[in-house]
Amino acid sequence: MSSRIPGFYRLTPDARIEALRAAGARVAADAWRDGGLPLADADIMVENVVGTFALPNAVAVNLLVNGVARLVPMVVEEPSVVAAVSNMARLARPAGGFSADGGEPVMIGQVQLMDVRDPSAAMERLQAALPELADVVRATHPRLEARGGGFRGFEIRRVTYDEPGQRPENMVVLHVLLDCRDAMGANAVNTVCERLAPHIEEATGEQVGLCILSNLADRRVAKASVRLAPEHLAMADLDGAEVASRIAAAWRFAWADPYRAATHNKGVTNGIDAVALATGNDWRAIEAGAHAYCCRDGQYRPMTRWVMDGHDLVGSIEVPLQFGTVGGPIKLHPTVRANLALLDVQGAQDLAGVAAAVGLAQNLGALRALATEGIQAGHMRMHARSVAATAGAVGHEVVLVAAHLAEDKDFSVVHAIEILDALRTDHSR
Repeated sequence: MSSRIPGFYRLTPDARIEALRAAGARVAADAWRDGGLPLADADIMVENVVGTFALPNAVAVNLLVNGVARLVPMVVEEPSVVAAVSNMARLARPAGGFSADGGEPVMIGQVQLMDVRDPSAAMERLQAALPELADVVRATHPRLEARGGGFRGFEIRRVTYDEPGQRPENMVVLHVLLDCRDAMGANAVNTVCERLAPHIEEATGEQVGLCILSNLADRRVAKASVRLAPEHLAMADLDGAEVASRIAAAWRFAWADPYRAATHNKGVTNGIDAVALATGNDWRAIEAGAHAYCCRDGQYRPMTRWVMDGHDLVGSIEVPLQFGTVGGPIKLHPTVRANLALLDVQGAQDLAGVAAAVGLAQNLGALRALATEGIQAGHMRMHARSVAATAGAVGHEVVLVAAHLAEDKDFSVVHAIEILDALRTDHSR
């Protein structure tokens, strides 16, 4: 299978399907049409269903991840995201593409002891009970243990609520580390925590409060990296060394300033969230954990890193990614199943690695545009078709109006209406 499909963006949706087939991809076209999700299945997934809501299901091309060609499904409503990933993946191909590691799929469950009078004593009693508690965890998910996952250890933490003006409260929290294999793991972790609660109360004499997983999945960190020589980054009016230097400078701004880091990271999650949506994963959990991880040194930092190493620009990402390839909507949603078949990942760790690479590619595209021509130039070129449709263009008119908007560098709806009126007047003569 090849992910290099030149001119993919110029094709019609039907022609793209055929191009994917010709490239050797596993294609289930019916699942990508007419919303993909039967109403009866939607009614099973959540409460109070009245219909379904469709978003564009696109495919990023050109990616090489760990030397393997990847066609990556992305569900996103924002123009330029898929184009940026595909373009940056094309630039990275001569350098060998992206390296990625999905990390071990270990999730954290939390069992809280509330308002503890003597935290040190409670922690000692909890420590003494850990062998018995470990047996409870192992017995809760024997099938997970049989698949090579399961219990990976405990951590005992003391936590203090000390908000100014309020009564302080000491808490003791037991962290349960569970290898969830190819599942995201929320249900498995929550079950373990609730199963442990009465045993912990008996061992400590304290009252258990919350029993739930943490979405700060800092034991499930995915990584990706790419190395680009100056010639890979050259633009029409800028040499590659200058482009690389500007990208590294833009990253330093994000590292130093949380206001910039928030926008920087939004671009990263443009890519990661789109893969999560396409594959039926919980993008809210992924976002929550990723942003919390960015604050681990006391200031909100960028998810990626871009530095000069000699003449080369080296990019990397390190972020918790709670991806799964089994369970939840993955079983029910035909489009999710079709997207996973196209991506052809070998489990959750593989998927997390691909998603990390996509996030890094999207970030590279955003920084390259922002540090050179400005973010609006490329973004508005992609947005031009939406402006044309808003002005009333239909069918092939959309392409023609969008082309004029880009040529004139005026992307207002008013200008689109003027262009459309002129096109229709010429056509009627």
